[in-house]
Amino acid sequence: MTIPRIGIGLPSFGPHSGPEAITLIAQAAERFGYHAISVNERLLLPVAPTTNLKDGLPESYVWDPLEVLTWAAAHTNRIRLTSGVVNSLFQPPIVLARRLATLDRLSRGRLEAGIGQGGGGAEDASWMIPEEFIAAGIPRTHRGAGFIEHVAAMRACWGPDPVEFTGTRYRIPRSTVGPKPWGDTIPLYFGAMVRSTIERAATVADGFITVGLDWTETPTRIAWYRDAGGPGPVILNTLQTYPGGEPATPTVFTDTICADLDRAQKAGADEMHLTLNLASVHPERQMELLGALADTLGLEAQRVAPS
Repeated sequence: MTIPRIGIGLPSFGPHSGPEAITLIAQAAERFGYHAISVNERLLLPVAPTTNLKDGLPESYVWDPLEVLTWAAAHTNRIRLTSGVVNSLFQPPIVLARRLATLDRLSRGRLEAGIGQGGGGAEDASWMIPEEFIAAGIPRTHRGAGFIEHVAAMRACWGPDPVEFTGTRYRIPRSTVGPKPWGDTIPLYFGAMVRSTIERAATVADGFITVGLDWTETPTRIAWYRDAGGPGPVILNTLQTYPGGEPATPTVFTDTICADLDRAQKAGADEMHLTLNLASVHPERQMELLGALADTLGLEAQRVAPS
């Protein structure tokens, strides 16, 4: 089996979330030889949701992804940092562009920015929380063309000064804008689950992020991206759940992940990120499981000294 690159979700929600836990898992992921660490975003948790998300709601509020990744970057040296995904429409493009560029500079070019429009396309809104748009003060009609314009405005901010952008929804007067990314730009991976947004990712983004909830549907989504000419990497986010809240043994954990890696490889994914759903499990136990998986996959040969 050709093993896809593996990313590890940081403990950014639940009773054990916090600076110590984030540092512990980020450093362990780097030491064990994993490719990346990642954080997802949810702006809020509605008390009375008006929609049932297909991937469900997190069990508690989620810490801000860019602050979490910045903290993790300060405690690691080489591991890649992935936001998977930030709902970009909830921030003005110049604000998000500067935040991403600042993180990229602080981490010396380790950022791969996963962004999304806050929900599915016009044909499927079951990936969206309408309450988030209300709280952010952003019309849902900004999705689609508005999202593409938002991306164009961010990329303009990362280009040479003076920066100037004039669009239908966003405008940046001729200005000096910084900081600039560590390299020429920041890779933008579009989070998408429906065909229209996946095909948009193929033509505009540098890569594509999707969620592996149904292994019968995942290959179809990746095929849509490739068929539309998408040349960039495909990242597959997976949610790991177990009876009782955690795997009974490290062997159960590694067997489950290895089976998912095999499915991800056959589906055409280049990278698989593990959202362990171990919010109630102590970070020391999470580290034990990640170490056992690294041993099974032979990642120990890539290990580096602790930061």
